[in-house]
Amino acid sequence: MNFIEGTRFFTEAELQANNITRYHVTQFYRKQITNSGYYDQLKYIVEPSFDEFESPGNLDTSGEHDNTVVPGLQHKYAQTGLLLVTDRCASYCRYCFRKRLVGKNSDEIAPDFAKVAEYIGGHPEMTNVLLSGGDPFVLSTVRLNEILDHLLPIQHLNSIRFGTKMVAYEPKRFEDPALLALFQRIHKAGKASVIVTHFDHIGEISFNAERNIRCLHSQDVQFLNQSVLLSKVNDDPQILAATFAKCHQIGVHPYYLFQGRPVKGASHFQVSLRRGLAIAHGINQRLSGIQKTFKYIMSHYTGKIEILDFGADRRIYMRYHQNRDPDKIGKIFSRRYVDGACWLDDLPEE
Repeated sequence: MNFIEGTRFFTEAELQANNITRYHVTQFYRKQITNSGYYDQLKYIVEPSFDEFESPGNLDTSGEHDNTVVPGLQHKYAQTGLLLVTDRCASYCRYCFRKRLVGKNSDEIAPDFAKVAEYIGGHPEMTNVLLSGGDPFVLSTVRLNEILDHLLPIQHLNSIRFGTKMVAYEPKRFEDPALLALFQRIHKAGKASVIVTHFDHIGEISFNAERNIRCLHSQDVQFLNQSVLLSKVNDDPQILAATFAKCHQIGVHPYYLFQGRPVKGASHFQVSLRRGLAIAHGINQRLSGIQKTFKYIMSHYTGKIEILDFGADRRIYMRYHQNRDPDKIGKIFSRRYVDGACWLDDLPEE
């Protein structure tokens, strides 16, 4: 197997034991990052590294198993359903937090959308569903329409979201005329259609991606962007500010900047919380008021935690952006900072 640092030979069993995701990248993305002027940073997103073998952690940092209510459907937060529709992606990110299932034949993917719809129909507090995986846009448009057959009749759903990195990996997918008809179908059902893109770096935003985003935006498809803060890739406020400014320019609202998760085989991408805060503040210093739409978030087992500031008392101040317990949402709390801490669990409870 070819790694950034060189070639090594491994058995399939050794790769599986170390949770080394297979290497796969689209020709489009390979060409885009090679010609972007940022190849030395962007290569780490898709090219394997020896660091993956020395990268401790676990495979379910957000408690997805514990929040699965029907096979393939998670219900962690009252208003939102997370639906795993595929275990495949167009390219495989080396920092993926779902290494346990992507690129494999996983039993976590929804096998029966009628049962999914039955559960959602019985939970009127759930107002939106996020289709994820894997990447939903590796599925055919026909298959996506079959999934929508079950979701669109549910009256209390007011939006359908699609989480995808396909806009970076293979933007031509969004030129499918049948896909535009799918979004129009969602609108006719009285629901918002939202694409959550995944641009981690301005070098990923191709001309093709911009053109297709603008086209779909003109047809009332809403766009949000989430990025992951990644060591060696985008841990630079100037790069991320440029990324978010570009997103804003083309009609994509920066949504989350995620703290890297302590995933086995990917925790080497983490930066410390103190450094992450310095980067987040540096981003805001470089953006205009209307561009400051992102939150610096840690997607923890207990909920989505917004990381606010590092105090003069050497404490990290945070608040719950989402939590299974509604009473905790918006509550500010703090932990004493420990040098090098990258995750809530690294900070001592007192």
